[in-house]
Amino acid sequence: MPAVDKLLLEEALQDSPQTRSLLSVFEEDAGTLTEYTNQLLQAMQRVYGAQNEMCLATQQLSKQLLAYEKQHFALGKGDEEVISTLHYFSKVVDELNNLHSDLAKQLADTMVLPIIQFREKDLTDFSFPEVSTLKDLFGLASNEHDVSMAKYSRLPKRKENEKLKAEVAKEVANARRKQHLSSLQYYCALNALQYRKRVAMMEPMLGYTRGQINFFKKGAEMFSKRMDSFLSSVSDMVQSIQGELDAEAEKMRISQQDLIAVNESVYTPDSDVISPAINRNLIQKAGYLNLRNKTGLVTTTWERVYFFTQGGNLMCQPRGAVAGGLIQDLDNCSVMAVDCEDRRYCFQITTPTGKAGITLQAESKKEYEEWICAINNISRQIYLTDNPEAAAIKLNQTALQAVTPITSLGKKHEVQLPSQTVKNMENDKIVPSGSAGIQDSTQLIAPGTPIQFDIVLPAMEFLDQNRGGRRANPFGESEDRSKDEEEDSLLQQMFVVRFLGSMAVQSDETCEVIYEAMRQVLAARAIHNIFRMTESHLMVTSKNLRLIDPQTQVTRTSFELTTVTQFAAHQENRRLIGFVIHLSETLGEESMSAYVFESNTEGEKICYAISLGKEIIDAQKDPEALAQLMKSVPLTNDGKFMLLNDLSEEDGTMLEGGEESEA
Repeated sequence: MPAVDKLLLEEALQDSPQTRSLLSVFEEDAGTLTEYTNQLLQAMQRVYGAQNEMCLATQQLSKQLLAYEKQHFALGKGDEEVISTLHYFSKVVDELNNLHSDLAKQLADTMVLPIIQFREKDLTDFSFPEVSTLKDLFGLASNEHDVSMAKYSRLPKRKENEKLKAEVAKEVANARRKQHLSSLQYYCALNALQYRKRVAMMEPMLGYTRGQINFFKKGAEMFSKRMDSFLSSVSDMVQSIQGELDAEAEKMRISQQDLIAVNESVYTPDSDVISPAINRNLIQKAGYLNLRNKTGLVTTTWERVYFFTQGGNLMCQPRGAVAGGLIQDLDNCSVMAVDCEDRRYCFQITTPTGKAGITLQAESKKEYEEWICAINNISRQIYLTDNPEAAAIKLNQTALQAVTPITSLGKKHEVQLPSQTVKNMENDKIVPSGSAGIQDSTQLIAPGTPIQFDIVLPAMEFLDQNRGGRRANPFGESEDRSKDEEEDSLLQQMFVVRFLGSMAVQSDETCEVIYEAMRQVLAARAIHNIFRMTESHLMVTSKNLRLIDPQTQVTRTSFELTTVTQFAAHQENRRLIGFVIHLSETLGEESMSAYVFESNTEGEKICYAISLGKEIIDAQKDPEALAQLMKSVPLTNDGKFMLLNDLSEEDGTMLEGGEESEA
């Protein structure tokens, strides 16, 4: 090791300028050492503080690893292996925490304490004279020596006073001795400081290095053998998961590119209005719809809600909701398109009792028609069959085949097998293709006959003209004659019906013409996506059939009961009812039209009411026959015929006065 520079004590008494110059160099070195020692102590205290923080951090880490098991993760399936691995890691971290605690104590004793002692003892503690203090004492002694020498030098050379000379000489000797002693102490302190600074710099680092080596040795002894296999298995598990992640990330990247590369029409609502690809075989459907809510007597709001079907139920789930809730039971319900507040693609679900349900709006024509088809399929309870998809496809195929013209009796028998059915797009039942009749379908209904889907028919205008220009009052004001007819009528029975369509027919000899009209009307609705139906109250009296607007109570149209030549309910779909109106025109010609309705009650009950009304008309010509008829049918308190008095609440047939249906 190189020699240490030092001040010569022999030159302290002489106190030459060269010695003073060398002394200033040592003083500058001592000041630099003091500043550096303070900085080094701060760095070592920071290391010690970091080690203490490491102890606290590892202790907290161990607790957090154990807390993973207590977390209630929503997707915690398959975490058992992770939990057991983290438990083992927690034990390892606890053992490492003990080693870190030992290392912190060792750093405090062998690194921080020595440097603090060096600074306090050799630089600032008065038990061993401080360098800066010795410097001050040396300066005072030097000044005192200079003053005494100046006083001694001013002694006169004449008339010397021996006593004064002796006193001054003694004062100079004392000052010189004091300066010599202080300079020796100061020089010794500066020389010793050169040795101590080397020891003070290396001793803390020696303690730090030994502490770290001891820490790593204990760690290696503790974990090297039993941790190798564990770390290897954990590493393999992490690599396996990382491999799965990389594969999934690549798969998602490809899927993302494929999804982004789709046609712009995917993002544009109602992009294909003319010919959208519509799936009519759906038995379940989900998506966003606008729900109409009433906020007052005349005010409404529309809310965008997510709807989905579940079995025979329509569910909705607002954003933020954990689960969906039931909003409508679709079994035996009907759905129809409606005009609502000048909005497009609106449809309404009606309950089996005829009560208007919710009104919804789809965002596109495709969604609009698929929702209506799906609700229709569900309302038929197709979802309860063994193969719902196949049943829906078969019903829709049958509906498409139903519009195929039948030109011969033989072909009719071949096509209309008992197993074939026609899909009614507006209710929850199934309509047969038709029964094998005696007459050919072309003899019943002329090919290409137009179908009227609106309740206001040209035939009714002609009927009104034949009645002498008497028309239903558009303002809902009933005439006295109409009131008198109602009061005089022995039969009054009201039913809730929906108009499906009407068409001209060529024969009214058998009920086959009604079945054929039903087939063609329903098939035309299925082919042309016509879902809208007009709901009315059908009033059956002993004189006529009247269709009444349920809201305004205005009579939309009326048929004389004598003009009804045929009436029948469908043999399988009991809610389908039809009748034929036979009119004589002014020029001697005759016209026949078939009208098809869907009722909330069984069609047989409407047929019974019509039949009873015709019997009353015939019986009124013969008083005995009328009396016999009144005996066979129960009467109400006011003397009117009572029929179908055991109707269930689901029939929804109510009289205008709110009483039960009477006749």
